Amino acid sequence: MAQTVQVHGYQLWRDRRGRISALRIAALALLLVPVALALQAWWSGQLAPRLLNDLVHRTGYWALLFMLIALAITPLRRSGRFSGLIDVRRLIGVGAFVYASLHIGLYIADEKFDLVKVALEIVKRLYLTIGFIAWLGLLALAITSNDTMVKRLGALRWRQLHQLTYVIAFLSLIHFFQQTKADFTLPATICGLFGWLMVYRLVAWRVREPSMLVLFAMTIGVALLTFFGEAIGIALWYKVSPMTVLSTVFDFDLAIRPGWYVLGAGLAVCLIDLVRSFMQPERKQRSPGAGQPAGGVSLVPRQRA
Repeated sequence: MAQTVQVHGYQLWRDRRGRISALRIAALALLLVPVALALQAWWSGQLAPRLLNDLVHRTGYWALLFMLIALAITPLRRSGRFSGLIDVRRLIGVGAFVYASLHIGLYIADEKFDLVKVALEIVKRLYLTIGFIAWLGLLALAITSNDTMVKRLGALRWRQLHQLTYVIAFLSLIHFFQQTKADFTLPATICGLFGWLMVYRLVAWRVREPSMLVLFAMTIGVALLTFFGEAIGIALWYKVSPMTVLSTVFDFDLAIRPGWYVLGAGLAVCLIDLVRSFMQPERKQRSPGAGQPAGGVSLVPRQRA
């Protein structure tokens, strides 16, 4: 059995054996990308006049994106046969919580630290209520995202608690969507990607490692739902026919519709699965009952030596 050594909590670049991890360093660099982009925008004068309001939206967007990246670890790990990815899922999940906390903190600062006003706004405005509930959920996951809490809660209860990841991500999507004024492209794209990740988990309940053909069929289905879902949303908002929106699907000069992004992401996973199946032909299909439940994927899971 691999030996586990004592690693201080601040040494995020080291794995559980105390070795410097290139994968962890890459994950840390990824988590710092939003900071670099914000600094670049500030340096070039591209930040909005209301600086704090701009940063509020930026941090909220990245918190949601990192939640999706954490959820994407499971299909990427299984399709790529790269178990090492599990080592950075906790790091990315906690990073999502940090950005969500900055999101709330900057909102409070934008309201001149008037906590009474902030509390009243959260109570009165539904999208703020939903966002705050999502943050509380992330807080609970972050507090319990360590091996000590796994031992205290027990593996089963800990895993059940971290199933809240899916609910939190869903609430965050609603919070994000409710702030959309007119352009549905980005929210629809994120919803489509989240839908793909959830359908993957539903399929994985029956087959722990879905075949490439199953992944392909799933990708086509979710991409089509994304195309139709966006068309219906725009049609309801602008009071036009959904067919008018769908007629622009292949007009790439006008815009690249969210369904194409979902299709591209899903096909990328299919390609990874296909390549790795040739490299490791001994792959075996296992039912969820053969090991850990296929759906038991959390935002910040326990890591093992």
